[in-house]
Amino acid sequence: MAWERVAGNKGARSAGVDGMTVAFVRERIGEERFLAGLRDQLKSRSFRPVPVRERMIPKPGSRKRRRLGIPSVADRVVQASLKLVLEPIFEADFVPCSYGFRPNRRAHDAMAETRFLASKTYEWVLEGDITACFDEISHSVLMDRVRARIGDKRVLALVKAFLKAGILTEVGTSKETVTGTPQGGILTPPTQWVTRA
Repeated sequence: MAWERVAGNKGARSAGVDGMTVAFVRERIGEERFLAGLRDQLKSRSFRPVPVRERMIPKPGSRKRRRLGIPSVADRVVQASLKLVLEPIFEADFVPCSYGFRPNRRAHDAMAETRFLASKTYEWVLEGDITACFDEISHSVLMDRVRARIGDKRVLALVKAFLKAGILTEVGTSKETVTGTPQGGILTPPTQWVTRA
């Protein structure tokens, strides 16, 4: 299921630091062989995520640019698998009025609820944004929040490994990740649920 989600995503044509795309895996390696190798690595605990490939993209309506991290195909499949396991666990903690990075909920849904409530009894709407919040998240604080809900040490080790995998910058230098979550990966939303839960 994780492979299908990764292969069906519009980012399937993007390569990570290893240069492989979904099409490359299908044509040169074969899906079954690729997934069997990945499964073996996970079972033997030898799987190690590789650094994400950095791309700076324009911020809409601004001259500023934001960092996008492109994980390898293998890392995306493992992240999608983790998301399938973690999402239902963290979803149980949310209240109905929470909309950020949740399945089947969009910004339009939040706006519709705001309009509905404003037409009834509410008079104020407050909106806030923490500048570069997910670029600065403390890994130890984040892992403490994940540990509060997840006891499986293998899952915890994988989440931590993805946080610490690093970045290969656009100019080709390696950069350590000591804080933050790379925007663009499949696990980015789950790390955002943890901070909101």
